[in-house]
Amino acid sequence: MSSYRGRLAPSPTGYLHLGHARTFLIAAQRVKEFGGELIFRNEDLDPDRCRPEYVLAMYEDLRWIGLQWTEGPDCGGPYAPYSQRQRGNPYLKIWQALRDGGFLYPCTCSRKELAMAATAPNDADDEPIYPGKCRERTDANSFDSPAGMNWRFRVPDGEQICFEDQHLGPQMFFAGRDFGDFVVWRRDDVPAYQLAVVADDHAMKITEVVRGADLLKSTARQLLLYRALGFAAPQFYHCDLVRDEAGVRLAKRHDALSIRHLRQSGCTAEQVRERALQL
Repeated sequence: MSSYRGRLAPSPTGYLHLGHARTFLIAAQRVKEFGGELIFRNEDLDPDRCRPEYVLAMYEDLRWIGLQWTEGPDCGGPYAPYSQRQRGNPYLKIWQALRDGGFLYPCTCSRKELAMAATAPNDADDEPIYPGKCRERTDANSFDSPAGMNWRFRVPDGEQICFEDQHLGPQMFFAGRDFGDFVVWRRDDVPAYQLAVVADDHAMKITEVVRGADLLKSTARQLLLYRALGFAAPQFYHCDLVRDEAGVRLAKRHDALSIRHLRQSGCTAEQVRERALQL
């Protein structure tokens, strides 16, 4: 793979844990293997959950375990700012392109309405499949701004979304069955994860996305966005998830397994690296 560009893309909604360390160490290994560049991007779009203290902590903790990036905070580079919250215009242009292409529709359904819908979540970690109440709306082009309502991407029902994961092998999901019409812009005027990550990975010329296996279904969604926008998609490498002793997938609430806690408990950086990669 020539001109390899990987990325670290943490979200400052809590302290990073051993699962993050594992994923980011593997991402760095892939960059080293291909002689490429490693880009750091702060995915801080969620105004309700992202906090300045977590931004500082993720920089410090990832540097402490030995990660070095070639673009991003403290390094400069052509794609600054590397904080998503400061990159508003690219996201709006993506929304406009999808709206103009007929791929989006405005959705006025409330959370209560969605919770009462008959269609249940297809797994515990994923969003419910949208029941389709607003799907037939055709007035998207009458809106100059996405603010004030959710905007959903209309998935091609029944289509097989297939891709080759560089770690887990062939993957296949059915649009409309495994996932439904998904939100790309929130009613509080914030671009949703699916849109923002596609916009940024394309703009930053990422050639391979390394992340956790919990995002496999998100990859299927994002491949639809890449196609709708006429963008070449990167390759994907999904890491096995790290679980606690009870078999529960690690989350940021697992403070005892956070990098910050392990540092404060006297673990060395080498010990944390070894533990993360052995899990």
